[in-house]
Amino acid sequence: MRGLMSALLPLPDPAPRRAAPLAAPRDAEREQARLARCLRRQVGQAIADYAMIEDGDKIMVCLSGGKDSYTMLDVLLQLQKKAPVRFELVAVNLDQKQPDFPEHVLPDYLAASGVPFRILEQDTYSVVSRVVPEGKTMCSLCSRLRRGALYSYAAEQGFTKIALGHHRDDMVATFFLNLFFHAKLSGMPPKLLSDDGRHVVIRPLAYVRETDIADYAEARGFPIIPCNLCGSQENLQRKQVQRMMAQWERETPGRIEQIARALGDVRPSQLADPKLFDFLSLGHRDSVVPAAAQAWISGEEPAMEDGAS
Repeated sequence: MRGLMSALLPLPDPAPRRAAPLAAPRDAEREQARLARCLRRQVGQAIADYAMIEDGDKIMVCLSGGKDSYTMLDVLLQLQKKAPVRFELVAVNLDQKQPDFPEHVLPDYLAASGVPFRILEQDTYSVVSRVVPEGKTMCSLCSRLRRGALYSYAAEQGFTKIALGHHRDDMVATFFLNLFFHAKLSGMPPKLLSDDGRHVVIRPLAYVRETDIADYAEARGFPIIPCNLCGSQENLQRKQVQRMMAQWERETPGRIEQIARALGDVRPSQLADPKLFDFLSLGHRDSVVPAAAQAWISGEEPAMEDGAS
């Protein structure tokens, strides 16, 4: 990023009129620099809080062509230059053969940026289009197929971490999706182990607001590729949740940040999951669950001892 001009050459009259148009570009540069510092700080904090990156890591940065993954790669590259540990970044995109997908955009951008990259090809679009009935949500199956392809490549190439571009608002939205539509309190953690135990997935943008990402992507001029497969499905459950969150933020600014912070301050004893907290023995002097508890579960009256009334 170019530094700001320290001074302007003197101009003949009318100098004020001619100098005024330069204020906007100068202010834009300052704002971009400020936003870049903010993103580096937030991403760096998330990496530190969750030990996302270690010395010697080989990280597969999943690049979709959207604003989030572009921003993630850009900030990680900035942090890589001054990080206290050495790690490798490789940008990986999966070309899913969607109609009208501009195949040249990502290779051209990555080659010009000097970033090591690999473009994978797998026709998941045909599979999704064939399996999912017309008008139904394609996102779930599309995501599973994409994840399978990327995980397989990560295993083949010996990547130690897989970086995804989900941000703070994605994590909050996923929490509400699980709450409203699946009756469970779970979300999208900043760091997780894949179900098969072979991959560590990290989300460096876990602390970053979507609006900041959008502003940064616009300022940097990333060549955004829209998702024509599922982006037009307006009735998705996630879009319903996003509209709800947007309304909350308009009416009560800061509410989404509060919810995001709450996801990092879970107190099992204040919820109702007996698998996370031992409610059964709570309050029993001998910490033994009475045998009569089975009667509560079955709905039957407990057996009375002889002589009891």
